[in-house]
Amino acid sequence: MVRRGPVEHRRFHERMRRGAARDGPGAPVSGERLRVLVTWASKHGSTGEIAAAVARGLQACDPGRARGLMASAVPVEQQPDPAGFDAVVLGSAVYVGRWREEARHYAAEHTTALRSRPVWLFSSGPIGEPPFPSDEPYDAEPLSQLVAARGHRVFPGRLDKQLLTFGERAMVTAMRAPVGDSRDWAAVASWAQEIAVALSMDRTGPRS
Repeated sequence: MVRRGPVEHRRFHERMRRGAARDGPGAPVSGERLRVLVTWASKHGSTGEIAAAVARGLQACDPGRARGLMASAVPVEQQPDPAGFDAVVLGSAVYVGRWREEARHYAAEHTTALRSRPVWLFSSGPIGEPPFPSDEPYDAEPLSQLVAARGHRVFPGRLDKQLLTFGERAMVTAMRAPVGDSRDWAAVASWAQEIAVALSMDRTGPRS
């Protein structure tokens, strides 16, 4: 055991504090639990509930528990820093074929940090069976390329007329969009497990 005097003891702890500040909360530490940020942009809450289910699924699935995944669900409006996490899941509600501006802005603002860690994207929007609309969001592919996403998944959403503005209700009526909750919670949980498996494989093998 190395014995230090009072002065050396203070200097030792000062060096430790400087090292912790330099490394920051996102610095990987051997044996540290894997931290995943799940962040999203939503207007009426449906996408936020999907994001929360993804976070729960990451932690509750067998590979997530085995790896000790810690998932934090934080909306993009709170500007969570992806640098503090080992991986990121970014999602958005889709309106008129596009992601919400807050989510697109978040991806653009944090491009460097997002490209340096595993990222998955998800969209929430189609309603009914068959899905309406049936096409993927226009900006899904450009955003995937921007952040080097490993995958993008489209989940059915919820359309509750009581939550819509007057203009939104008029548009829904004109488009004859189906009303109701089409969200597939089993599909959300399955996707979360896929991500947990991928992250576990990353962390057990050599890191680039």
